[in-house]
Amino acid sequence: MDFDRLVDEAWPAYEQHVHDGWVFRHAGGVTKRANSVLAVNRPADLDGAIRAAEAFYGERGQRCVFSMGLGAPPGLDEELERRGYDLVDPTVVMTGTPKGDPPAGIRVEEQPWRGWLDTWWAVDGRYGDGLEQAERICTGVPAWYAAYEEDGVALAVGRAVPQGDTLGIYCMATVSRARRRGLARSVLRALARHAGAGFGTAYLVTTVANAGAQALYRSEGFEVAGRYHYRVR
Repeated sequence: MDFDRLVDEAWPAYEQHVHDGWVFRHAGGVTKRANSVLAVNRPADLDGAIRAAEAFYGERGQRCVFSMGLGAPPGLDEELERRGYDLVDPTVVMTGTPKGDPPAGIRVEEQPWRGWLDTWWAVDGRYGDGLEQAERICTGVPAWYAAYEEDGVALAVGRAVPQGDTLGIYCMATVSRARRRGLARSVLRALARHAGAGFGTAYLVTTVANAGAQALYRSEGFEVAGRYHYRVR
């Protein structure tokens, strides 16, 4: 799988600028994924491309971030390290085909509703007042939004993006008071069930440090299929 392309398509930056084969992505600073250089080719002028990226993000008041996926050109990671870029957020990409049955009553919609957004942002909203930008990213492509609710409150949420015969799983989040109840597992299965038989493989991403999430996904049939990280200065 071309994970660089899949992740870029499923989590789209609403501002994109192409420079010498690279894509400078910007979405209000919300997530590195949508605010980083997608560098999947070696530019004709490497130094010029790096300087152009730094100028692009500098004009927007942001640090320059490079997404270093499997398609990153050889030598770029070392060059960025030489220039003082820090390595951050090492991440694994996991693939699998969930087969378990979800419990009844998981809510699935084609648009995120306020309760879904509030729960996701409460768990994963590390970007201050950027919820509006985050919603704009999420709704930039067709997707399904699932939640386990009690008394009208979403306790666990997730998002699935159909990408041909591949299903991207994003925004998996459970409020702290509802953890260890199997709710994330239920949401994951509900998304896979909603997608139906039209996809062959699902994928998701989680940080290397999140051993608990990796254990959950392995128990649902996922295995590590790739890795990436970011370079930030």
